[in-house]
Amino acid sequence: MFDRIVQMSLLFDFYGQLLTEKQQKVLQLYYGNDWSLGEISEQEGVSRQAVYDHVKRAEKILFEYEMKLGLVQKFISTQNQIREILKILEKLERKFLESYPKDESILEEFENIKKITRELLEI
Repeated sequence: MFDRIVQMSLLFDFYGQLLTEKQQKVLQLYYGNDWSLGEISEQEGVSRQAVYDHVKRAEKILFEYEMKLGLVQKFISTQNQIREILKILEKLERKFLESYPKDESILEEFENIKKITRELLEI
């Protein structure tokens, strides 16, 4: 279930603004606030089935956007590549420290690059 929540959160972050206000609200309550279908139906004054239909229809739309545009997959791929860059950079830094006398300017540049890559991962 956790994976589904993360997946839907990412899809909603990327494509949520393309949904109707009602679909956005229902998905936010269901996934973002962890409300049950019953709680949402009481809040919205509609049947539980209507809420379920809204959730399923909105999920389907989000998945269709992802299939067509692939923005979430591209985001995940980019994040993984940045993590790999950071690992390589840290490896290079260790090798540099083992092989050369400490050059503070180069060490500062290593730190600057690591800082930038970490900031990219925190998007």
